[in-house]
Amino acid sequence: MITQAQRSELVARASEARQNAYAPYSNYRVGAALLAESGEIYTGVNVENAVYPTGTCAERTAIFKAVSEGERTFTAIAVVTENGGTPCGSCRQMLAEFGLDTLVLIADAGGRVVSETNVRALLPQAFGAADLPARG
Repeated sequence: MITQAQRSELVARASEARQNAYAPYSNYRVGAALLAESGEIYTGVNVENAVYPTGTCAERTAIFKAVSEGERTFTAIAVVTENGGTPCGSCRQMLAEFGLDTLVLIADAGGRVVSETNVRALLPQAFGAADLPARG
């Protein structure tokens, strides 16, 4: 569980990060702020590319930054878009890799939280490590 102050900070940091999004093709800028169990917050933005599949989403950018710094457990993520859009399927799967109970706050460009859920609800019947054959 996170405090109201942490919720507000996550949404504010995601909103701030969103200003740095690189979205010249869709003009759909997204910012994310990921709270690690350590208390550190990692931000991310979407980065588009003329070759569409090579771009990346804000949520995955934040996860990659956190993981590259040694984080593996996350408490919450705030995602801010113009209209309160939810994470894409790839981002949901990436979030699931690190915990189905991670709180997900979805906010619009005004910083208003329009949805509060968790990864488990966003990705029911998620595929995970337990679904892979045992190595040995």
